Formats: sequence, structure tokens, C-alpha cells
Amino acid sequence: MKNKVSSTQVSVKRRSWSWQQYLNEQKTEAAPLSLFTQSQCVPSRRTGFKVGMKLEGVDPLHPSMFCVLTVAEVIGCRLRLHIDGYSECYDFWVNSDSADIRQTGWCKDNNHKLHPPKGHSETAFDWQHYLQSTGSHAAPATLFTCRTASCGFSVGMKLEAVDRKNPGLVCVASVADVIDDHFLVHFDNWDDTYDYWCDSRSPYIHPVGWCEKQGRPLTAPQGHPNPENFLWEEYLQQTGSTAAPSSAFTLRAPHGFQVNQKLEAVDRKNPMLIRVATITDTEDYRVKVHYDGWSQQFDVWSDSDLWDLHPMGWCQRTGHPLEPPPGSPMSPSQGVCPTRGCRGVGHIKGAKYTGHHSAFGCPYSDINMRKEVLLPDRLGGERVITLVPVTMYHHGNQSDRCVQVKTEPRDQTLLLPLGKRRRQTDGLSHPTKILRVKQEEEECHITPESSLQAALHQSVFLSAMSAQPGRDLSLCWEQHRKLLPGVSGVHAETVRHWSVQQVSDFIESLPGCEEQAKQFRDEQIDGRAFLLLSQRDIVRIMSIKLGPALKIYNSILMFKHTEDRSQSQAEDWVQWHAEDQSQSQAEDWAQSHTEDQSQSQTKDWVQSHAEDRSQSQAEDWVQSHAEDRSQSQAEDWVQSHAEDRSQSQAEDWVQSHAEDRSQSHILSDFNF
Repeated sequence: MKNKVSSTQVSVKRRSWSWQQYLNEQKTEAAPLSLFTQSQCVPSRRTGFKVGMKLEGVDPLHPSMFCVLTVAEVIGCRLRLHIDGYSECYDFWVNSDSADIRQTGWCKDNNHKLHPPKGHSETAFDWQHYLQSTGSHAAPATLFTCRTASCGFSVGMKLEAVDRKNPGLVCVASVADVIDDHFLVHFDNWDDTYDYWCDSRSPYIHPVGWCEKQGRPLTAPQGHPNPENFLWEEYLQQTGSTAAPSSAFTLRAPHGFQVNQKLEAVDRKNPMLIRVATITDTEDYRVKVHYDGWSQQFDVWSDSDLWDLHPMGWCQRTGHPLEPPPGSPMSPSQGVCPTRGCRGVGHIKGAKYTGHHSAFGCPYSDINMRKEVLLPDRLGGERVITLVPVTMYHHGNQSDRCVQVKTEPRDQTLLLPLGKRRRQTDGLSHPTKILRVKQEEEECHITPESSLQAALHQSVFLSAMSAQPGRDLSLCWEQHRKLLPGVSGVHAETVRHWSVQQVSDFIESLPGCEEQAKQFRDEQIDGRAFLLLSQRDIVRIMSIKLGPALKIYNSILMFKHTEDRSQSQAEDWVQWHAEDQSQSQAEDWAQSHTEDQSQSQTKDWVQSHAEDRSQSQAEDWVQSHAEDRSQSQAEDWVQSHAEDRSQSQAEDWVQSHAEDRSQSHILSDFNF
């Protein structure tokens, strides 16, 4: 694979570090081997997988899908797998004896659908031809662990299951697939990204009627006509399905792990590493893992039988490097990364970059701790999502937002936080998806200075261009073309394939951005990463001054707009926003572009959305346009910009900031 550092840079031998000596110093003990499952212990045989081998396996972000995979890296008995035809940011790690990987041809032999690499036809895909055309070879079948066990579940059976990404919810679910002793749990009418594989002993699955017996609420399928009075008998009859028999559920016994026991654990923020860890808290089926030498903010809760927990000595016996606690005598020296304990290995963007040089790319830096990694859905280009109005509802102390969206067969990508997307597949006349976003409460410390800076930052960028194509915000196209000549006519698809050097050369070509070009090279930002940069990334994280940042960000937006907007469309669109445009012209434009909207409706719409926007409307507007802004920040910003604004003030504000302000004025105000 390209752009990779040698594994030897990561696999530094540390023969001097001793588990036994460390246990003596800490006056503690290791978790007994008997507490670990077979998948957590040392494999019975050494791995024979080699880089470049092809295989089939489950996509962890789409658990219902089997994909064409390539072994991209081997460390000990762990494999980094690449999904053929897609970016390396979707690579993931598994153990060599994982139940999620299979030999080539397994899907065909076992009547499972195989999703081929992007650009290949599902019906015409042939493994032999693909191996020949790529000059690769398949991983031998002897390398895969043979499984013959079975379970008492069948496809289509109904059950009640915990939503693993919203553990407070128990939902109506179905058995979507069965392989050996594992089966796929699917939540009725919800997106497959919430599916998960488990066995009959899982504590997250229950027979039909369990919630009623326990006095717990059961979440009905999305779109159910009477969710508050959901009845299993009626639903089973309506769907023609059967409940999974109670005898099929064989709940495993609670684990025996105890607080302060030591073990080896995969680093969740940097999964290419395994660290010395301590159990700091326990539940019946979960343990809280603390990485020794690191802050408690990195602690994670984990299922006690998860494959990324291992007994003491697992790394040594499998040939995998073990990361000693930072600060210990035998720990590696601090690298170029300024974050304490980090030696520059790994990257916040995933496996595409195996190293970083600054806090911007560091998985452990303070600036990335509260930052949710936005990864485009791998299938986003094949399933376009168009947002429509939002409704809110509350469940207990949790606040969830449901967003109904329509899908269209266009080539466009939607960025969503990982683990926050669902879809409805049944019961609707049109293809529709449902997004459920769990809103977590966070403490945000806002100072008047930071609030003012955030408001200024937001107003400057929004005055230039919109990050959302299709939003009716001012785009002074000709002004941008003159000031940024290197952007004109270049499509985002072209930029997406730029190398790090090409991105750096482009930044250097922008007036006054010579110094920033080196920074882009140092951060190893290629074309794909460049297009994903947000306003916040450029100004706050990369600490680029407002003038150069405005040029860089506007360039990104123009690349994206060029793809979907012809020159004639741009000129028509700009004409409406041009200088000295009267209200009557705006009304004419609205009349011609707003279907079945009367003149009075247009005036009401303009008045309610532009001049006399209420507090709640302003909050919604801020929420949709202010990236990474907490609710409290939004309220502060709204209060200072929207509250108590009279009609005359609104007219003055609109006149000075929208109608009579050209792009050149904006640029001159901020030393563009």
C-alpha cells in the first residue's frame, strides 16, 4: 500500500521492559488467563497472512455487508484490512482468527451477497478474473479458522435487543443473518449501520416480551402507527414472522475481572497500538479500561469478551509490540508530536496516515478530544441524502433528534458523525432514511472573548460563501474568479486525487499563502483531506490567519460549487445577489423560483426569515450553519446578534451586510 511507514518504525523491540518487574513495582497482579475467552487468548497457530493477499470479510461500519478485502499490514497476529476500491481511511484491524473474515469464494458458496470493489458490477464480478487483473493472489483457505458450531436462531425470527450505540434503548429487532454460531441483529426499519453480530450468550439480546416482564419501555419499529401501544402479537401477525424461542437464549455468566487487574488492550484512539492497561471499574458484562500512564479522559468501557482485550504476555507470544506506559524507564522517547506520551504514531484521520507531526493530526491532542471524527459514508456517493425538516422528542434524560431524509441516485457525499445514521427500509412509499442523533451533554466553558471570536469567525465565512451547495447565500462568483484565478474551472473530483505536493503547490499559488503551503506539506494533507477541511480546522486547529484562511476555505468551496454549477447558472445566481438590487427584484426572483408561492407568501417568508427572525428561528439557523458550536455557544451568539433587533435595525443590517457589500469589501476588511 502507498504512503506507509515501515512497520519496523512501530514495531520497536523493547526487550528491557518486563511485565513481572512492572507488577512488582505497582504492587498489583495481572488478570488471570482463565478470565479471557478463546478469541482473546493466543491463537493456536501462527498467522500465515501476507501483505497483498485477498479475502472476503464484514465491513465493520456496515455489518450486513461482505466486501472484497486486501491485507494491508501484518503485525504479530493482527491484520489491517483494506476495502478494495475505497480510501484507506476505512481500513480496520482484526485478529487473524477473527470470525469476520473468510476465504475468497466463501460468499458465493454460502449464498451470501459479496459487495465488489467500487466500479465493479455485482453480477459480473469474478474472483479469478479480479485476481489476474490486479496481479494478486487469494489468502489460502488453510489460514482461516474453521467453525462448525450452530445456534438456535433462524433468519427472520423476532427478538428484543439493546441498541449498542444508544444503550438506554431496547428495540424491536430481527435476525437478519446466521453464520455458524453467530447471527446478525437488525433493528426493524432502521439503518444497517446499527446492526451487530453476536452469539446466543450475548447480554444484549432478549426474547419477545422481556421488556414487559422487566417493566422497561420497548422501542417500536420506526413508522409503527401506534408505537406507545405496541403489541407483539399484532406485530408478529402483521409481519408473518415468529418469535425466537426462549430456549435459544443462553445468557453467559458475568465476567470475573476485578478492579486494578492488569492486561493488554488495543488503543481505541490508535488501534495499530496495544498498551499496558488496568481495569478501573466493572459491570456484569463490561469493564472500564485505563491505559497506564495516560489521563483518565482516555478510559473506555469495553465488553469483557471483546477481542481487543488480551492477557499479560499476549503481545510477546504473538510477536506484537507492546507500548509501555509513557514515562516509564523503558518507554520510547517522546517524538516530534507535542502531546505528552505520544511519539507521533497514528493519525486522527485513520490508517491513511500512519504518523503525524503536530497536535492537528494527533489522536490524543486536546483539540481532538472533543472533536468527533467525521468520516464520509463509504457508500455515500451511491446513496445521496437530502435533509428535510427536523422534529424533536425526548426519552427520559436523553434528547434525540430525528431527521427524515430522502435519497436520490446522484453522486454526492454526506458527512455524518460515525455511528449516528439510520434508515427506514419498510412501510414507506418512497426510499426514506431516519437519522437518530443522540445529543450528549458536555460542559462548555465560553468566555466573552471566545464568543466574540466565534461570532466574528462565523460571520466572515458566511458572508463569502456557503459550505452547503444550494443554500441561497451570497456568492460573488466573478470576484472570486478574479482574486483566486487558480480555482476557476477546477472540479472537486480533480482535487480529490491531488497528492500532498499538489495541494501544497496550490496553496503556495494563492496570494499571501506561501507560508501556509509548508504547513500543509508538514501535515501531509492530500486532495481528499483538503476537501474535507472545515472552517474550524483551518482557523482554529491549524491556526492560520483569517486572511489566508478565507482564501483557502473559499477555494475549497469553489471547487465543490464548480462541480454542480455551470457558469450560466452561477451568473444568474449572482445577478440576484448583485449590488443595488431592490426589494422588488428580490420578490420577482422569489416568484419565479418558488413554486406556487404567492407574492404575499414571499413577503411573509422574507420578513420571517431575514428581517424579523425570532429567537428560536435564529437558534435553528445558527445550529445548521455553525460548525462544532455547542448549544450554549449558539445561544450566546444568537443573543448578541438576534435578540431585541427591531425592524429598522434588521433593515440596516441587511443593507450593510448583504445588499451593498461586494466580495472585495469583505476581503479588504480582513486584509485579504
